[in-house]
Amino acid sequence: VQLQASGGGLVRAGGSLRLSCAASGHTFSRYAMGWFRQAPGKEREFVAGISSTDGSTDYADSVKGRFTISRDNAKNTVYLQMNSLKPEDTAVYYCAASWSWYSMRYGLDSDRNWGQGTQVTVSS
Repeated sequence: VQLQASGGGLVRAGGSLRLSCAASGHTFSRYAMGWFRQAPGKEREFVAGISSTDGSTDYADSVKGRFTISRDNAKNTVYLQMNSLKPEDTAVYYCAASWSWYSMRYGLDSDRNWGQGTQVTVSS
């Protein structure tokens, strides 16, 4: 599956952004999907994930209650709604796909298909 992320930009603290990730192919609904981010000088980290089976979700503690991941299988797209943004949310955001929920959530980078990143910058 090929992934194309969009929706990043510059926003003030407290603002909102919605990221989108469009996937190619006819098997999108079978993939667990996720969002990761990498801030300057830091390792890439898990942000949010959504399963392929029952739509269950999981979030990093740092974004719980502020970010919402969702998917539209008819549009082959996964979204990340980001509210109450903070300067520490500034990072390049990547979408990812994996056949396995466990691999999506806990696997290695090589266990996932990656899209190109989209920059999110939150000013104070």
